[in-house]
Amino acid sequence: MDERARVREELIAMIVRRGFRRDLAEAVADQLRTENMMRRMLGYLRAVKPRSPEELVDEMLAILSDRDRWIQKKTNEYYNEKYNQLLEEGLDDFFED
Repeated sequence: MDERARVREELIAMIVRRGFRRDLAEAVADQLRTENMMRRMLGYLRAVKPRSPEELVDEMLAILSDRDRWIQKKTNEYYNEKYNQLLEEGLDDFFED
């Protein structure tokens, strides 16, 4: 079993131990997708004891939203760098790459 699968099972088990249904736990783990996001949810579950499925799902959505913002930030940084390169080198040098 790879590390991602192990973390997924750990997350599912913890959600079930908190009193939620296994199908909800599996859905949350599948939505989070990456090991890093699942670890972040595990940290949340260790620190906070969600009382309802809505609280659990709300945290999952917050984690996904943070990831989307990070991706957008990195995309913007990449294109900003390309734009600055265009300004510094001009069009001729820019299109030679």
